[in-house]
Amino acid sequence: MERTLAIVKPDGVAQACIGRVVSRIEQEGFRIAALRLVRLTRQEAEGFYAVHRERPFFASLTAFMSSGPALVMVLERDGAIRHWRDVMGATDPAKAAPGTLRKELATNIEKNVVHGSDAAETAANEIAYFFPGVELVPSR
Repeated sequence: MERTLAIVKPDGVAQACIGRVVSRIEQEGFRIAALRLVRLTRQEAEGFYAVHRERPFFASLTAFMSSGPALVMVLERDGAIRHWRDVMGATDPAKAAPGTLRKELATNIEKNVVHGSDAAETAANEIAYFFPGVELVPSR
C-alpha cells in the first residue's frame, strides 16, 4: 500500500470542484487516509514549494497557492503515486489526456486544479508538511 499527497488547489476550491475531485478519487479505488482544508500563508506556500525557489514561476505559484483555501489529502492504494498522477493528467491542461482531471477542470498550466506527489520520498515529505505529528490509521 502506497501513500501520496493530493491537493485541490485554490482554483479548484473556488470553482466548487471538491466534490468532483473526491468522487473521482473514490471511483479510482483510493482510500482517503487524511483530509483537511487549509489556507496557506505566503510563507507556508514558499516552504512547501521550496524545491522550485530558483524557477521563474516560483513567485506566481506561491502567490496563487496562498490566494485561497485548498483541500489537502493523503491518498492510499497500491501504486498510489503513479495512479494519482495519471488521474490528474499533464501539468499543462492543454496537453493533458482526455478524461483526466486537469483536462476536464483546469484553466491553465498554473491554475491546474490539483497537485500530486511525484515520488515516494516527495510524498513522505509533503504528507509530513501538511499532517505533522498525525498518526495515519492504516487501511483495513
